[in-house]
Amino acid sequence: MNRRPPTLSDVARRAGVSYATADRVVNGRAGVSEKAARNVHAAIEALGYVRNVAAANLSQQRLYRFAIVLPSGSNAFFRRVQTLFAEAASRLMSDRISLLVESVEAFDAEALTKRMEALAEARVDGVAVVASDDAQTVAAIAALRAHDIPVVTLVSDVPGSQRNAYVGIDNVVAGRTVGRLIRMAHGGRRGRVLPVVGALSARDHAERLAGMREVIGGEFEIAPVVEGRDRFELVETLVGQALAEDPAITAIYSAGAGNAGLVRVLEALPPDAARPHVFLHELVPHSRRALEEGLIDVIIDQRPEEEVARVIEHLTLLADRRELLRTDPIVPTIFVRENLPQAQADALESTG
Repeated sequence: MNRRPPTLSDVARRAGVSYATADRVVNGRAGVSEKAARNVHAAIEALGYVRNVAAANLSQQRLYRFAIVLPSGSNAFFRRVQTLFAEAASRLMSDRISLLVESVEAFDAEALTKRMEALAEARVDGVAVVASDDAQTVAAIAALRAHDIPVVTLVSDVPGSQRNAYVGIDNVVAGRTVGRLIRMAHGGRRGRVLPVVGALSARDHAERLAGMREVIGGEFEIAPVVEGRDRFELVETLVGQALAEDPAITAIYSAGAGNAGLVRVLEALPPDAARPHVFLHELVPHSRRALEEGLIDVIIDQRPEEEVARVIEHLTLLADRRELLRTDPIVPTIFVRENLPQAQADALESTG
């Protein structure tokens, strides 16, 4: 004969408290004495009670309100991420999940801080944010956590903060991978690498360069780093100048965005010029076309579809005070011309 599973009423009865008190403890709400909370937790352990989150949310008609804060601008990768979140938002309404997708200027810590302060006041149920690792951002994350709002960092981590989780690739490993590919491309010969980033203050970009440097070692020279602020016009200007002034450059590693500008520089090279080996991040329309046409060699893609799915999963579990199912970094995909996936219609403009 099967016994029915213990209910919250059973927990309340064993703990000697009201149903409302037991419900407050189980759902992590305030207003319960320390003694009552201890009694409820003891009853839960003794009875083997397992909280039915779905049933609790349904009975309370709970609506999850999650905010996603992404960098604005011409970055095609983040416009792709924004589109994926927008598509997910329309599907998730039936699951009582509301996604508010917002943008702030890239690398503007003050604007990001103000946006996060507003979200703290709005008491949303969770925030996912692409952020730089700086004191202002760390403080803004702490303010969200002080309001008991879970925070997930996306693409670029802020490990010294109080964030709950990070969703993205291991950027040091990605840089090491590119370093290995650079060595292979040179076939034992020495070379000179031009690094291109959005900003060295962006942790993901800095970690990618650090990983690359670890692997290429002292056998390769490193040209002055180009900081293009993820703006394709600026990247085009600065990379064009660098190649014109430094003919010894044999490889380019773009660890950030703005790669439409880099592609324009490569397209403008004289037909008889020796093209540097080129490695960059994110499979978007302009980078795909450049790979197909032989203008670049390798794309490291961090699989934004997987990142979006994990962010939503993490925020939902954290809002329910449950353990995260996956905390390992996302494994990126390495694309060369021969293994590109079948092309799909994409309305994004070729910028970023």
